[in-house]
Amino acid sequence: MPPKKKDAKPAKAGDKAKGKASASKADNEDGSSSKLKAATAINTRHILCEKHSKKEEALAKLRDGAKFDDVAREFSEDKARQGGSLGWKVRGSLDAAYEKAAYELEPSTTGNPKYVEVKSGHGYHIIMVEGRR
Repeated sequence: MPPKKKDAKPAKAGDKAKGKASASKADNEDGSSSKLKAATAINTRHILCEKHSKKEEALAKLRDGAKFDDVAREFSEDKARQGGSLGWKVRGSLDAAYEKAAYELEPSTTGNPKYVEVKSGHGYHIIMVEGRR
């Protein structure tokens, strides 16, 4: 008898974008859970917007396939405008809400980013992680 997993595979139109925002809860392609090993430092990029509407514009560009660093140059409102790179950050050195979301996100590339949205005291962030150690 074939496994039931194949029956539950069909995707809906909105699933692709939703999967990016909840990458930490998704299954990997090999069927294993995406539980990440503990890291003491992460290399992150972000897009920071003061207004929700501007963050939504940036998200629309990402969903349309734009590269994360290009969208960061266009939309981010902080000093990390040069592609949104914050570099390597150790635990405890970032805003608590940002850090929690970032450490739960699996690494990806700017060309095919996995990202998450977070609101902090600084504004609305769209975060991606490039590396963990």
